[in-house]
Amino acid sequence: MNLENKISKIGRNMKSSIIREILKFASDEEAISFGGGVPDPETFPRKELAEIAKEIIEKEYHYTLQYSTTEGDPLLKHQILKLLERMYGITGLDEDNIVFTVGSQQALDLIGKIFLDDESYCVLDDPAYLGAINAFKQYLAHFIVVPLEDDGMNIDVLEKKLSELDRRGKIKRVKFIYVVSNFHNPAGVTTSLEKRKALVEIAERYDLFIIEDDPYGALRYEGETIDPIFKIGGPERVVMLNTFSKVLAPGLRIGMVVGDKEFIKRIVQAKQSADLCSPAITHRLAARYLERYDLFEHLKPTIEIYRRKRKVMLKALEENFSDIPGAKWVKSEGGLFVWLSLPEGFDTWEMFEYAKKKKIFYVPGRVFKVYDEPSPSMRLSFCLPPDEKIVEGVKRLREVVLEYGRTKKIF
Repeated sequence: MNLENKISKIGRNMKSSIIREILKFASDEEAISFGGGVPDPETFPRKELAEIAKEIIEKEYHYTLQYSTTEGDPLLKHQILKLLERMYGITGLDEDNIVFTVGSQQALDLIGKIFLDDESYCVLDDPAYLGAINAFKQYLAHFIVVPLEDDGMNIDVLEKKLSELDRRGKIKRVKFIYVVSNFHNPAGVTTSLEKRKALVEIAERYDLFIIEDDPYGALRYEGETIDPIFKIGGPERVVMLNTFSKVLAPGLRIGMVVGDKEFIKRIVQAKQSADLCSPAITHRLAARYLERYDLFEHLKPTIEIYRRKRKVMLKALEENFSDIPGAKWVKSEGGLFVWLSLPEGFDTWEMFEYAKKKKIFYVPGRVFKVYDEPSPSMRLSFCLPPDEKIVEGVKRLREVVLEYGRTKKIF
């Protein structure tokens, strides 16, 4: 059978995760990887989760080992409502404002399935989160690409592009603006309060909704918490995505969508055809954990670990890259990444071949481009390697940059 002849337009538009392919190179024991945003396993509350897991299987097996609802565990929803109020002061919601997904990636896919087609537009920044690019691109959508600045999306460019589509009578085809509001993946920047308010105003003016993706908001190492766009615009205008992958354990695969009840109903309908029901055992495990333990207390040592590793990486970059003309990096206030940009003429995708020889791995900036174009930047993750490997890895990276720069006659 010729399988290629059977594949749909959407099927042909699907791509493998480039980051997953890159991570295969990092399995060598001598390799140092700044690739994936993989949490440090030492931050997982494994003893507490193990005790709860035994209990809920033995005593709550009628629920935990059975089919569950599409929406997810109501006990976990109750705990999420408490967390949203405690962390962000968000009130006025109930269980019908929440649906759980298999990680935030499923949420992005379901949103793409519901809202996007070959006549649709959506707004992404440049660079943009790779998972969002892949999820939305497979539904054949058109993209409005807006440059990212030190304090978030360039509002002037966004307004100009939307105004042009409005003038051409196409504004109704624009569905939403996607934003990683805190400690952007990959760029590390945080959207300022002024820009958050401006995004809500633009969304209201053109009747769009905003997808606020906030997987890293609880991982703040310095500075003050900023009100979420969701709190500013409300559930009628903003949808919030979040996950337990970075703050509890990624193996639970628990993501969530918080939004207007009608929006959530649409997500539930799409989810029914995707996986029918949520995994009761992991939801109840998380719910019981949140009942008995303080997530924010659990996060304090985690934050200290990542704060230290971030400091180690930033110091190593200062020592090894401050003398390279044009090199610069974002000193994010939280999250798991440092965005390193090299001088004009560098292509970090091409340079990756040099890095493989030195057994140092990063994610080239090209993969965070909506359209396939060279990038002089790269994403460096500091969360998984131990301190000494972070230092050694940055040294190897300097060697790679100097070798590539000399070969290409950039220096």
